[in-house]
Amino acid sequence: MPAFKTNLIGLKADSFRHPLDLEATKALKQIPGLDLMVRNFLGPVAEQVFYAENIASSVLVSENQLPDLYKLLTEACQILDIEPPQMYLRQHPAPNAYTFAMRGKQPFIVLHTSLVDMLEPDEIQAVIAHELGHLKCDHSVYLTPVNLLILTAASLPVLGAALAQSLQSQLLEWVRCAEFTCDRAALLATQNPRTVMSVLMKLAGGSPKLAPQLNLDAFIAQARAYDDISKTELGEMIKAARTAQLTHPVPVLRAREIDRWSTSKEYEQLLKNHFMEYNSAVATKGEWRNW
Repeated sequence: MPAFKTNLIGLKADSFRHPLDLEATKALKQIPGLDLMVRNFLGPVAEQVFYAENIASSVLVSENQLPDLYKLLTEACQILDIEPPQMYLRQHPAPNAYTFAMRGKQPFIVLHTSLVDMLEPDEIQAVIAHELGHLKCDHSVYLTPVNLLILTAASLPVLGAALAQSLQSQLLEWVRCAEFTCDRAALLATQNPRTVMSVLMKLAGGSPKLAPQLNLDAFIAQARAYDDISKTELGEMIKAARTAQLTHPVPVLRAREIDRWSTSKEYEQLLKNHFMEYNSAVATKGEWRNW
């Protein structure tokens, strides 16, 4: 692990995209008329509605407003090689963060105050980088229109209801797979797997009061034990039923995936490749770093 964070110059989404996300995204793009709906119908209206909502009800983070949060955003963008989106802080009791980008013109990230209150600065940056991962991989482009497709189909008789159920299952599967990719973006930005897993632990069972008492090593062991459930057919069925209607994979599964990927040759090689590119770019400035 480098002693400093490597800027991933020229980072491509597919270089860190989770295989399940790649497969699910390809399937989603096959839905007839989806791209047309995004570009010509939903995009302009949705962008203006959500932009107005954020301006009215949230705080826009900038150099002059919550500059420490803004610095976490700009640093993560620099590492992941992505243009900074707008970022808003919203008063809300449920720890959460989300991203919106219909046509790429006014993408933004929203952080809830309760989430910021529970996390350390490096963990907040992991959350921001996770949301940047959605933008980097164009995930947000498909989420809203597919939800609308489901609502439309659900209003029809029997055939529409069956179609809605099928689309909903496909959407939820895609969203869960996309989360794995964005956890990888969080790891690439922080370049510390313990930071990402700590966020997941706090989302699973944290609070501003209890967070300092949580044991990350115990949670990692818990995540590794999650595989034991799959050793029986019944256990695998229980896991599948537990996650079928969720928008996110369960936290221990996400932690296990980060634990695995952070020790993989793929992750190591990705950092090394971009580390060499970074050193090549700054060598003329006398800033060569050691791995």
